[in-house]
Amino acid sequence: MGLGYAGFPIACLFSRGYRVTGFDISPSRVAELNAGHDHCGDVSEAEIAEVLARGTIFTSDIESLRECNFYVVVVPTPVDDGLHPDFSYLRSASREVGKVLSKGDVVVYESTVSPGITEEICVTELERVSGLSFNRDFFVGYSPERINPGDKIHTIDNVVKVTSGSTPEAARYIDSVYASVLGEGRTWQASSIRVAEACKVVENAQRDVNIAFMNEIARVMQSLDIDMNEVLEAMNTKWNALRFRPGLVGGHCIGVDPYYLIERASDRGVKTELMTAARAINNSQPDFVVENLVRQMKARGGTLNDARVLLLGFTFKENCPDVRNTRVNDILRIMGSYTEHVTVYDPWVDAELARRAYGVEICTDEKQIPEGEYDVVMLCVAHDCFLEFDFESRLAGNGMIYDVKGLLSKRKKNLSA
Repeated sequence: MGLGYAGFPIACLFSRGYRVTGFDISPSRVAELNAGHDHCGDVSEAEIAEVLARGTIFTSDIESLRECNFYVVVVPTPVDDGLHPDFSYLRSASREVGKVLSKGDVVVYESTVSPGITEEICVTELERVSGLSFNRDFFVGYSPERINPGDKIHTIDNVVKVTSGSTPEAARYIDSVYASVLGEGRTWQASSIRVAEACKVVENAQRDVNIAFMNEIARVMQSLDIDMNEVLEAMNTKWNALRFRPGLVGGHCIGVDPYYLIERASDRGVKTELMTAARAINNSQPDFVVENLVRQMKARGGTLNDARVLLLGFTFKENCPDVRNTRVNDILRIMGSYTEHVTVYDPWVDAELARRAYGVEICTDEKQIPEGEYDVVMLCVAHDCFLEFDFESRLAGNGMIYDVKGLLSKRKKNLSA
């Protein structure tokens, strides 16, 4: 249930050992997969062909799921405009499963939620729609998805999968099903669904806090006129350095998951001062980036007002096409108060998708980026392809390069080596 960045690779995984039906409410997504293509880029066309050859079906017809007996729900769990958890997709998916649920079936949720939500919200919908009784007629589990878009090392084949179930028997069964396609030693059975749910939100909140610390330190270093990249290189020589870097925190996990834990804690009367502060710091990073650019241009005798700017990168992270919750859009929005002359170039992006999601025009062809045109070239996303990009030729007159990600330091090292 759900064939996006996380759901589709999981469907491919299970197809290695089982007859799989993949369901998505988007007919265009279903058509794309049945045609053997994945715009997310994490599953190759050769792999999709193998999945289809094994008899896997992709459909938007809920009735096609009626003969299934093991359901895996992997739908979005975003936050709304007020930064509160949005469970609407989860409720809807649970209702759909409830329509076809039979006695003895198992439903496993992989969508990120705060501890307790699987049983409080999802099970409630399953029981209401199906008319069946939880832990008597059907059973539920939770296994947090660990899909990392664009990561070719930590793929679903190379990570440990946490599993859990609503009864000891269900937990063992669910773990065995995952282990049957992942292999021995590749699953970790948690003691309860709530522990597995907490695992997911805590691991991403931990990263959010660490990146916020680095973003704060970067601001301190900037005020002291010290190169943050050099500080990190020196610091990382220590054996227990955590190797976090400052950056723009977007995407569907790190920039979202902490809010699920923050709100759950608030419901229990617990203050989450550190996580809340980390979210505030990381959310303000686009403002800091533009403010710092304005300061640097002023120091050079220039101004951002009516400047011609080239932004390199629009995805939320390097080397992947995912634009969900990208903070580069925030940089673009803030820059709009200074200048209308901003071009965004990102060869990884589906331009039509970006247009629909953000109303932004993205250039994907480097040949359309003129030379000698821009007062500022700002590197926002550290795609490997930008290691070869000719920054200097695009600058006009006294133009400047602003490297948000420190990629040019890496390129300089490669050239000297």
